[in-house]
Amino acid sequence: MTNTELLVALIAVAVVVLGGGAALLVRRGRGELPPPRDLDAITEEYIEHPEHPEPHLPSEDEEPPFEEVPADEKDQPTAPTTTVERPEPAQGRLVRLRARLARSNSSLGRGLLAVLGRADLDDAAWEELEDTLLAADVGVGPTTELVDRLRTRVRVEGITDPEAARRALREELVALVDPTLDRSLALQGPEGTPGVVLVVGVNGTGKTTTVGRLARVLVAEDRTVVLGAADTFRAAAADQLSTWGQRVGVDVVRGPEGGDPASVGFDTVKQGLETGADVVVIDTAGRLHTKAGLMDELGKVKRVAEKQAPVTEVLLVIDATTGQNGLRQAQVFGEVVKVTGVVLTKLDGTAKGGIVVAVQRELGVPVKYVGLGEGADDLAPFDAEEFVDALLA
Repeated sequence: MTNTELLVALIAVAVVVLGGGAALLVRRGRGELPPPRDLDAITEEYIEHPEHPEPHLPSEDEEPPFEEVPADEKDQPTAPTTTVERPEPAQGRLVRLRARLARSNSSLGRGLLAVLGRADLDDAAWEELEDTLLAADVGVGPTTELVDRLRTRVRVEGITDPEAARRALREELVALVDPTLDRSLALQGPEGTPGVVLVVGVNGTGKTTTVGRLARVLVAEDRTVVLGAADTFRAAAADQLSTWGQRVGVDVVRGPEGGDPASVGFDTVKQGLETGADVVVIDTAGRLHTKAGLMDELGKVKRVAEKQAPVTEVLLVIDATTGQNGLRQAQVFGEVVKVTGVVLTKLDGTAKGGIVVAVQRELGVPVKYVGLGEGADDLAPFDAEEFVDALLA
């Protein structure tokens, strides 16, 4: 291309460009196009709404950004994942448990009241009354005593009205259960030491569950508690007790599986002393009362634990459904460790409520707690009048 041709081409391009610009000016003047935007507005819009933002890379002299932590949130412990429960007061359970006891044991009350409500109480009627009491595991001695006293009252007082007979039966049953017995737990050791509660019983009576429920009762009374899993021969027992403890925020001392139960009892009382706990509760292995060696070991647990602080309470857990066999258990345990109180479990599933009387007569110690139902708070302090009222409801 010659110089003349190049010059012509450049002039043509300039004409096209100038003509296009003139056309744009004419259209903008007519309002057909928006006014031009300045560079600052375009830059600001890009920063706020970038279509393809690029990550900001700090320079070597620039410190990386960080989020300031509020002062009140610094060095705070992580919140526990398990929610600690607040058990209901034991006294608040009595109405509910009494209603349950009334439903399960009403056959005993109905049987007694049906006999006493008869117009003619002959010898056959009194024998039927005795049979009803014996079937409820009241025991031969207490049954004979109760029937003799009732016969005397009916004859002397001339009782013929069913309601009067019911009142007489209630009074005699309450006297038989003996409301004068001290059913409180000894929860204070000498010289400020914690109360030490040893819980004993054969396999299957609900002993570990009772320990867990008792811990809930004590926590509801604002007492600090330490539990000891001295049933080292059954790993599930220690795990179960640990679960009970976690639910109410109670420490549980446990040893190696198959380890020395007496050592666990010793360590539990020691921790109770060191932490200033109010009560120490030790769960022991379910001892078969026919095995002398195991019973001797139970005595060892008590002796070793008392090297730290005296045992203030020995609770014997008895399954109410075992009936007279529970009396034999009570006898043997009473020979090995001095039992101070009885806990009757599974009382909701039996009409044999008379075991309360029989056990107390056999051991000479009171029933202090009763277990009814499967709930975590289905353990209540035993009350003689409440119990009799439930039987007769």
